[in-house]
Amino acid sequence: MGKKNLLTYQGLQKLETELQDLKVIRRKEVAQKIKEAREQGDLSENAEYDAAKDEQRDIETRIEEIEKILKNAEVVVEEEVDLDAIGVGCQVRILDCEFDEELEYKIVGSTEANSLKGMISNESPVGRALLGAKVGETVEVETQAGILTYKVLEIQRSN
Repeated sequence: MGKKNLLTYQGLQKLETELQDLKVIRRKEVAQKIKEAREQGDLSENAEYDAAKDEQRDIETRIEEIEKILKNAEVVVEEEVDLDAIGVGCQVRILDCEFDEELEYKIVGSTEANSLKGMISNESPVGRALLGAKVGETVEVETQAGILTYKVLEIQRSN
């Protein structure tokens, strides 16, 4: 049995929508491209055919990837998240003690993580260190850059 993939309900919906789009729309589009390229004759020097086959392979790979994630998905019900301590599905506000800067993150499973959108994985160094911490507590995170210290300011349900 594979590792459980923690997902928020929002993350689950996003993956299901992408999977549906790939299977229903994108597969048909690429099949049409391949058909049109075949009709042009000689496939040995047909760049459109090669590009369409590459796109088809990429789509099938992504479908397989999503199905594997969903097969082992465990959905975190955000309304039931315990707000006493940080866990997956929480929105947290922390203070970077070194730079005296407030940061806000949503703790998510690794498949949903996107640091540019403030979504960090429960398996990342910061996410792992924050798990279980309570408001007012200070956590230390060991990174390649040294030890970072954060103080938990607020834990809330994500929107």
